[in-house]
Amino acid sequence: MVLRGLIVAGLVAAGLAAAAPEQDVIGRSVRGRAIVAYERGDRSAPVTLVVGVIHGTEPAGLAVIRRLRHVALPAGVHLWLVPTVNPDGLAAGTRQNANGVDLNRNWPVAWVHNGRPWDGYYSGLQPLSEPENRAMRAFILRIRPALTIWYHQPLDVVYGSDPHVTLLKRYARLTGLPYRRLVAPRGAATRWERARFPRGAHFVVEFPAGRISTGTARRHAAAVLALAAGLRTASSP
Repeated sequence: MVLRGLIVAGLVAAGLAAAAPEQDVIGRSVRGRAIVAYERGDRSAPVTLVVGVIHGTEPAGLAVIRRLRHVALPAGVHLWLVPTVNPDGLAAGTRQNANGVDLNRNWPVAWVHNGRPWDGYYSGLQPLSEPENRAMRAFILRIRPALTIWYHQPLDVVYGSDPHVTLLKRYARLTGLPYRRLVAPRGAATRWERARFPRGAHFVVEFPAGRISTGTARRHAAAVLALAAGLRTASSP
């Protein structure tokens, strides 16, 4: 036990140990489920936000979040990890939240009223009508991420547009996914983030349908850390 303690202390001193993440309940869903965020790493570094699930039928990103919660971090990395913005949809196996709203059509940039409850892309009656998105908006305004990655399924692609194409292409290259220069849908979370924090990179990674392998989760976690580690250099004068 003494030897193990000395080894752990040495790893901590070298910045290589996987410290336990700090947990923060940032809001509640329609059904009262907690929306949880985990903070890890160097709080003086630019923030990288990673969101595992916004559509309850697209849970593959949870495997990447689980790995990022425990893997050793490089120096100069500051992570905030949100397993799911939509805990009700995840529990029920529905794309929408418990009000039948597609949370990725409910943000207040380029929002347009679309459909009715439980339609595939129902936007809600107005922007930010849903408690999950109001909580997430307040959280994002608090942490001010320099980089945000939202995981989706099943298009098997990394997508986004200028001015951060080089960064998106790097993520695609590191993970083996293709890159596509696509504009996010109306009312999408990334459109709001790009308008609110235009100097940051905020983009979508779409996994294929179904569960992802351990190797795939490992590659994506490594890509997140590679991009996050480069933020401090990029932001230096």
